[in-house]
Order: sequence, then C-alpha cells, then structure tokens
Amino acid sequence: MSFKIWLFVAFVLFGFLRAEAAEKPNVLILFTDDQGTLDANCYGSTDLQTPNIDRLAKQGIRFTQAYAHALCCPSRAGLMTGRHPQRSGVNNWTQGDRNGSDKRNTNMAAEELTIAEILKAEGYDTALFGKWHLGAKQGHGPLEQGFDRFFGHYAGFIDNYRHCFLHGNGYHDLQDDGKEIFRKDEYYPDLLVGQVLKYLEHPREKPFLMMVSFNLPHYPEQPTSKFADAYSDLPMPRQSYARVVSSVDDHIGQIIAKLESISERDDTIIIFMSDNGHSTEEGSRISTENHISGYPKGHYYSAHGGGGNTGKWIGHKGNFFEGGIRVPAIISFPKALPTTEVRDQTVTVMDWLPTVLELADISKPDHELDGRSMLPVIQDSTAPSAHPVLHFQWSNKWAVREGHWKLIGETGRKTAANPNPAARLTLHNLSDERPETKDYASEQPELVKQLQRLHEHWSEEVMQK
Repeated sequence: MSFKIWLFVAFVLFGFLRAEAAEKPNVLILFTDDQGTLDANCYGSTDLQTPNIDRLAKQGIRFTQAYAHALCCPSRAGLMTGRHPQRSGVNNWTQGDRNGSDKRNTNMAAEELTIAEILKAEGYDTALFGKWHLGAKQGHGPLEQGFDRFFGHYAGFIDNYRHCFLHGNGYHDLQDDGKEIFRKDEYYPDLLVGQVLKYLEHPREKPFLMMVSFNLPHYPEQPTSKFADAYSDLPMPRQSYARVVSSVDDHIGQIIAKLESISERDDTIIIFMSDNGHSTEEGSRISTENHISGYPKGHYYSAHGGGGNTGKWIGHKGNFFEGGIRVPAIISFPKALPTTEVRDQTVTVMDWLPTVLELADISKPDHELDGRSMLPVIQDSTAPSAHPVLHFQWSNKWAVREGHWKLIGETGRKTAANPNPAARLTLHNLSDERPETKDYASEQPELVKQLQRLHEHWSEEVMQK
C-alpha cells in the first residue's frame, strides 16, 4: 500500500471517529484568474464596478498584503496543498490536454494530499468548478485528487464560446466529471455558474467544500452580455479589462445569492482570492490555418497589453515584483469571524488550507505544511505575521523577501561548458516612495549574500528530488 493511500485511509477512519463532533461549516473558495493587485472597488479602484466583492469585504476581513504566486499553476498548487508548489513538482507549466496533443509532462504529484482529500475524509462533499491547471494526465486530475464533482477545464485557459485552448494548434477542453463534452457557442462562465447553482440546489446532509476557479478576467477578454458595452468612458486596455472584472464579480454575486436563498450563507466560510497579478500579454493571435477552435489565422485573443491597477507597486503576472504576486484576498464567515475589518499582515495562498482546518476543527496532516493559519492575525490586528520571510520560484527564476527587502534572481541555464552559471541578482526596497524601481544590489552586497543564502537553504529543502 502506497504512503498516500495509507494516509488517506487513516484520514477516512479518523473522520468516522469524529462523526459525533460539532457540525462542520461549508467552505466556498472563489478563485479569480489574473485579477490584479488593486482591481476591486474595495481596494481603491473606484473606476470599477465590483459590488459583490465589495460586499464580501464588508462581511469579512480584507487583506492588503496577500501573496499568491506570479503564475497560475504554482498558485493553485499552493492553495490545494498548503505547501510550496515545488514540493509537489510544480515548477513549470503543467500538462493541459489529456488527449495527448500537449507534450508537457509536468503534473502535480499524485501523492500530494489536497484540501479536497482532507475534507472528504472528514465527511465533506467536494466539488471543483472551473480551471484545474495542475496537470491533465490520467491519475492527476481533480477527480483523482479528492474532488467528487468536476466541471471545467484542465488547461490554463479556454475561449469562452469555442471552449478551446488557443495557443499553437489548440485543443478542445470542456470536461464534465472527466468526460469531454461539447457545448459550442454557450458562454462558458454562464455554464460554469449554472453548474454551481445546480450543485447548491441539490439536497445534502453533509457539508461541502466547493472551489469555483473562474477563468476571468484572464484573456480572451470576453465579458458577459451585461457588461459588453460598459466602461465606454475608460481608455483601452482598462476598458476591456474592466468589463471582464465586472463579469466575474457578477457571477460571484449569483453564487452568494444562491447560498442566501437556500439558507446556507451563515454556515459557509467564503474565501476570495486571485491567483496572480494582471496580465500584460499582448501578441497572442491564432497562428495556424484550420485551427481547432474554428477561428481564422490572425484572430486576436490576448490581454491588450494589460489593464490592471497596481497603484504605487510595479510588476504584473509572470514576474516577482509586487504587482505580479500581491493580490486581493478576503475571508468572510460572520458567524465566527470579524466583519468590516482590514489586515495588513503578510498572508499567503498556502495559508487557506490550515486556516480552514482550524475553523472546521480538523487536525492538520502529519506532513510539512508551509502555510500557517490566519486566525491569529484575523483575531488581532497587531499580531505578527507568520511569514517573516517569503520565497517564490518558477523554473530558473526566484525571489526571497525578508522585511522590506526583496532579492530577485534568475539562475543561468547549465551547459557542459558552464555547469554552475552565476545568478543575475537585483535587490529592491518595498519601503521606498517608488517601491522596487531601484536596484540596490551594488550598494548592499552583504545583504544580497544574506538573502541569497536564505534562498539556497530554502531551495535545498523544498525542491522535489
């Protein structure tokens, strides 16, 4: 019997022993895609209409220093496992096409224990609606990682009407419990939320864990009809981006309204977060004739160069400046947590798993978690952050932050002639009036060495061998 199977059986048995415990809360995770650092009205973007996210902030705690990751895959791995994504082998783009056209072989390690597996063992119904992006290989999808229900897509994104991944030759990717389905010309976010509402309407005796992993505001920027002509006073690319931000906010509102109508809102922990900063991708067009989507060669589907708002911060999706990794995040559970509060302490996407376990009175797994429960900082605005040091890595690029200093590195590619290439290093100060715009590496060589050592020790510990 493999270690993972043994551990899962142990959790199931333990769950039965705890059956007489107090009733568990539902858990709803709302994960948006490429929603930037300040891109909600409650974060200061007053040119956006986000009434449902704003209302959620009033009903809970809004974090101003919440960190996901610079890209989709590692953020999802951190959320699912409560661990640095490198522990599960997610340090590069994951496989997206189960049918084989995608030649990538990276998938989140099957032996990783996810939040879905832990809560399922405690008697929860578990469901994922939307984007998976942790690998499509048989044995590595959401149904194999603890979710009882899956409607959505494996890949990094799909067109909202053709339901195809569009890069390269593309492939169709709309899944219903692991089976490919075809619903051409139906607007995907509406299909997604329709399945969520149907799931909520179904009578159940057990609590649920439901993750709704939206594909918006990620490109292609195709808004719901309600916002198709909105924001005509805004310049591009903010106009296009604002339309899809409001679209995802509207779909969030539909889900919360359903919770209220079935009298489950009071018993549901709601978590809201984005997976990374806003995209500034510009040049993506259909590159082949006879593309599987049916779009003609040259069809544009990118992010118009980026319409996100980072305020004083710089950066965007794909880099380790604050605008790439600092994201909006909210938790709402008025039954047990404060409301209309703001917390400035550092929290991370990995913290949601231990926070949920503590709120639901569920024991943490025996293996190492990198996330820490947020409850101390939720309950006390003066409590210290559990993360005095932050680490990020993606392929050969990495960052380490301690205090207000951040070292960003890029390790050169190894070759036969140069087996130990030097890293390109830049040092930045988050407390500057214009944060991260100046490189202090030449002025602070000892600090560079200190932070580089922190990264090296971390890398030795977490990188999957």
